[in-house]
Amino acid sequence: MGIDESINQAFAPIAKAFADLIFFSVRVGGTDLQLIVLWLVAGAAFFTFYLRFISIRGFLHALRLVRGDFTDPDDPGEVSHFQALATAISGTVGVGNIAHVAVAISVGGPGAAFWMLVAGALGMASKFAECTLGVKYRQENPDGSISGGPMFYMDQGLRERNLPRLGKVMAVYYAICIIVGTLGVGSMFQSNQAYVQFVTVTGGDASFFAERGWLFGLVIAVVVGVVIVGGIRSIARVASTIVPFMALLYISTGLFVIAVNAEKIPTAISQIITGAFSPEGATGGMLGVLILGFRRAAFSNEAGIGSSSVAHSAVRTNEPVTEGFVALLEPFIDTIVVCSITALVITVTVYDPTVPFEGISGVTLTSSAFASVIPWFPIPLAVVVMLFAYSTMIAWSYYGLEGWIYLFGSTKGVKAVYNLIFCSSVVLGCTTQLDAILDFSDAMIFAMALANMLALYLLAPVVRAELDDYWARLASGEIAPHESRQK
Repeated sequence: MGIDESINQAFAPIAKAFADLIFFSVRVGGTDLQLIVLWLVAGAAFFTFYLRFISIRGFLHALRLVRGDFTDPDDPGEVSHFQALATAISGTVGVGNIAHVAVAISVGGPGAAFWMLVAGALGMASKFAECTLGVKYRQENPDGSISGGPMFYMDQGLRERNLPRLGKVMAVYYAICIIVGTLGVGSMFQSNQAYVQFVTVTGGDASFFAERGWLFGLVIAVVVGVVIVGGIRSIARVASTIVPFMALLYISTGLFVIAVNAEKIPTAISQIITGAFSPEGATGGMLGVLILGFRRAAFSNEAGIGSSSVAHSAVRTNEPVTEGFVALLEPFIDTIVVCSITALVITVTVYDPTVPFEGISGVTLTSSAFASVIPWFPIPLAVVVMLFAYSTMIAWSYYGLEGWIYLFGSTKGVKAVYNLIFCSSVVLGCTTQLDAILDFSDAMIFAMALANMLALYLLAPVVRAELDDYWARLASGEIAPHESRQK
């Protein structure tokens, strides 16, 4: 038995048991309704209406903020609006956009992609709320760095609302979840899928790395470690450089594949829409496909999970709401744009409703879809996957670090211990089978959502008050773009 197989056999049962605990479900009409997924869906719908469709009303203003129209370089914080958005996107626009769309379609058909898009649209409001709170309740550490995220708005925000004990318990729980969840979502899953694609394009079973996942993981761990030791400023610089490049590369290649199969686009769109409401051969019917789509979307864009509010909290601003606006662009880019392209690529190429997928899923399925157009397309896809995986790993390392800091402090020694643990998990991901990693990753990301959505509900009046005040001052001219202020 090899090293990789031994590690996998030890890890897989633990991951499965934990996933079964988190994904408690009730049976309704032949469908298992996972309560944690409904919890996220309900929260996203609530904030969409409670904030009066802020995802639509605030979209253009969000673009102006990212462009820098309202930026003041003297505001407190460590990174710009664009860098904060790029860092957060690097944590969401990752392998999940390629692998999880494929997983959803292989299990539930193209209709699952439709519900992923719906989840992305609703999740924009959840993202607005959590990132507004992340900036409002952030703190400055003794070394001058900024820390923020759900741990801090649970602790400080609920204390302001006379719920100090509840806030502290929730904050500690979330910090533990984000630390452990980072090792699954942001590390092991990403390195695993990068390894799978790398082996595929270097010879498959004949590849030198086919039985040496630990070696590939070690190389990736070193490359990740070089960046994350520099903290959020180092991570943001790298993210703001590679995120636009990798997104453009993937979107352009995806659009090319779709264009080559242009005559199939109407049929593909029809399959996505009809499959969402009248799926054939999908376990659980329409409700089952809906739950599958929402679950995969939550993993992809993390709306309601609270993780990306950690990155947004480091932004340079005096107005917490401004980063809420910027953050709502994440689900739009991540799910509505990138996931839509992945879904169309698969549906116009390799999807056949009469032939079920067997033994192929994740990145492998997406890779075969690209290869159906041009045989060497899996090579640029491999580059994209590894860039996606890398950018996600460096972003999520920061998320876990902030949870670690909340629990243990911000000294250099404390940070070094966490970084070592994170890099070790990168190696572990390359030696573990995908099913076990999916179980573990899904469980941890949704475990974080339990506390985060409750905190968002309790602090919803704070978010709305901040938003209403900001809109009023923007309308009166008190808040104005730089050029207007200079005049």
